[in-house]
Amino acid sequence: MRLPTAVVSERSASRIESYETIVEALDDAARTPLGFSFYSVKGARTDYLGYRDLRARAIDLARALIQVGLPRGARLALMAETGPDFMVFFFACQYAGLVPVPLPLPLNLGGKEAYEERLARQLRSAAPTAGVASAELLPALRAAAEGLDMPLIGTPEDFYALPVGKVALRPFAKDDGCYIQYSSGSTRSPQGVTVTQKSLLANARGIILEGLEVRPDDRCVSWLPLYHDMGLVGFCLAPIVAQLPVDYLAPQDFARRPLLWLELMSRNRGTISFSPTFGYDICVKRAAKSGALDGLDLSRWRVAGIGGDMIQPRVIRSFLETFEPAGFKPGTMLASYGLAESTLAVSFAPVGKGLQVDRVDREEIAVNQRAVRVPGRCDPATVQEFVACGTAMRGHTIEVRGEDGAVLPDRQVGRVFVRGPSVMAGYFHAPELTGHCLDADGWLDTGDMGYTIDGVLVPTGRCKDLIIVNGRNIWPQDVEWAVDQLPGRHRGDSAAFAMLDQTGAEMAVVVAECRASDIAMRLALQREVKASVRRAVGVECHVVLAPPRSLPHTSSGKLSRSAARREFEAGAYSDPTVEAEHAEAAAVPAG
Repeated sequence: MRLPTAVVSERSASRIESYETIVEALDDAARTPLGFSFYSVKGARTDYLGYRDLRARAIDLARALIQVGLPRGARLALMAETGPDFMVFFFACQYAGLVPVPLPLPLNLGGKEAYEERLARQLRSAAPTAGVASAELLPALRAAAEGLDMPLIGTPEDFYALPVGKVALRPFAKDDGCYIQYSSGSTRSPQGVTVTQKSLLANARGIILEGLEVRPDDRCVSWLPLYHDMGLVGFCLAPIVAQLPVDYLAPQDFARRPLLWLELMSRNRGTISFSPTFGYDICVKRAAKSGALDGLDLSRWRVAGIGGDMIQPRVIRSFLETFEPAGFKPGTMLASYGLAESTLAVSFAPVGKGLQVDRVDREEIAVNQRAVRVPGRCDPATVQEFVACGTAMRGHTIEVRGEDGAVLPDRQVGRVFVRGPSVMAGYFHAPELTGHCLDADGWLDTGDMGYTIDGVLVPTGRCKDLIIVNGRNIWPQDVEWAVDQLPGRHRGDSAAFAMLDQTGAEMAVVVAECRASDIAMRLALQREVKASVRRAVGVECHVVLAPPRSLPHTSSGKLSRSAARREFEAGAYSDPTVEAEHAEAAAVPAG
């Protein structure tokens, strides 16, 4: 296990180790001149919230929430919009002994009704007493809360207007809860992770002292949504514990102007930022279109974290090639592994070493689940690439187990289990669901697959997403990445999953979004998709074409293969190409 590197002063490390609640961390951070800066889609700073001001405003609001009669332990639904109000309300809850429940924004959620229904499912699960949203999103929150016992719903301004009584604060203690985090898959059956003060502080310490080896002169930049664990813990709560400044760009503004993320890194001399693979990918594609690298200086970027989904080495190589002329260094890339059920982080690769890619025999891992390393001169078509995500943080343990529960040897693929102080206490009000993934000894079944190399974890995908055809394990990401490479295709345009055919055998299905209405063009795309999948993974697949932007996504914007499969089974993707083929066949005279 890697021990913390002494890159912060002994006093700073001791201070970070001493916090027992996130309120203690904010009380300390409020003595500094640091805070949060917020930027518009045009790159202008629109607001600033110093930690001192955050504390003062949160305490005033906490007294108002107590005065209005919200009982200790009650939940407050909080629309996670990127702005000062979110931080003020989150910490007001901490001082008032209320549990904030960050709610997702309407990003990639498929329309107004679908978004409101997803909110409603989470509200029914969390059973909040109060809810807050901006004037723009308040109608959606009210619609989602219809029929629920939520007597207090309003805008931030409505709550700020409440009288501030002379009442005692009632902050959470070290053994209390902190907030409820809905995991990214919690769209159909909400899974609210109960994050405690202990688990949050343990995770923050691991991130700061070990994972990122934080330095006093670090500066964070983030576009990640605050309802996602990486955005909330990694770039809101952990920076308060570490006493670091953060520059924010809203997720929807990043989607419109992704290169603004890099411009902020350059202009503000940012040193730490994270993104899932697709964030790096969209920057490469936008830079290729605009060619605008003039004046961009990424030489101060020290940690370019990557996590939140399967890491695609091909994308990262493209990012390095594109932005090295702007000073981006290959060693800046840092792979990590984590999940909301362990607060955020579980493991980190070493800082400053760049991505460590393991190249293994594709057939051997597909058939025998053994990750047999191959030399660089092998045919790329026979090679599978995975990224090593480092060793477990201090106090945490990772095991890879087989179907019989036994711990597997190195380079044998199995289920990933985690134990440690960051692991959740359980899903909120869902003991049966908790029991399925968390045992009495504190071991969490992550639902992920992977293998180890001398204690280093190498994730390979989600257990439930795996496609098995003729005894071969096919990773759906490989299928989707192959389709992504076709001309005119974009990341997230296709979903791959397994279905049973008429004989009961498992087959691969690809639902590909298609913008063309011409039958000949649609048939051509189907043939191209089948051929690309055949070349990439060596299996035949069934291809269905779907309308643009129709594939379902989770609340954090990830493609939901399980939801796509359910919609496919329900006949949601009626394919006019197939209908046209049937019509043509019916029109041919018999004989």
